[in-house]
Amino acid sequence: MVATPIGNLDDITFRAVETLRNVDVIACEDTRHTQQLLTHFQISKRLIACHAHNEANSAKGIVALLAEGKDIAFVSDAGTPGISDPGARVVTEVRQAGFTVVPIPGVSAVATLVSVAGYVGKTFTFEGFLSPKKGRRTKRLTELLDRNEAFVIYESPFRIVKTLSEIAVLAPNRVIVAGREMTKKFEEFLQGPASEVAATLTARASVKGEFAVLIAPSEAGQEDDNDSETE
Repeated sequence: MVATPIGNLDDITFRAVETLRNVDVIACEDTRHTQQLLTHFQISKRLIACHAHNEANSAKGIVALLAEGKDIAFVSDAGTPGISDPGARVVTEVRQAGFTVVPIPGVSAVATLVSVAGYVGKTFTFEGFLSPKKGRRTKRLTELLDRNEAFVIYESPFRIVKTLSEIAVLAPNRVIVAGREMTKKFEEFLQGPASEVAATLTARASVKGEFAVLIAPSEAGQEDDNDSETE
């Protein structure tokens, strides 16, 4: 399981490049996208598609190739496989078939955002993508906000304004950090109360790029989280 860059190709690890060079086959979400990465590093390999719509069948095909003695790398389009990406079913079936699964760690959007968010709490929840349906999305946001703990979500440029506007209605003063196009040329971080960040994006003529967003607990919740326990 090979982590790939979330934007800047120079973020790939030496180990990941060597692994991609040495395996027999590379399974990936989008063969065209992965081919661009391989071309950049002058790697030529057989590619097989493994995405959300064919993951079950692809997993069986990967097991069959392993049974032939092939070494296979699995990559997502960007970041670490298995985080809001296909891969979990592949890992399960490969391991159940008796083969070894090796992690080749690297970039993940959630870790990238948290590293620059300035959040000093001890824990956070990774929620990934919320439901595109307003009712389910609002219900889940309410549950997460009521916990008064930090959480991280991913969001597309098509829904980011709606999602942040909903957070602004539910908890206008909760501080959020929104990372857009992280590691890329137009990387941007917006930080402030949910109402202000939502207003900033709403005022733009267009919003582009994928987002990762950290929603911090209220100040009272953060203070409680940082208290040292004594016995």
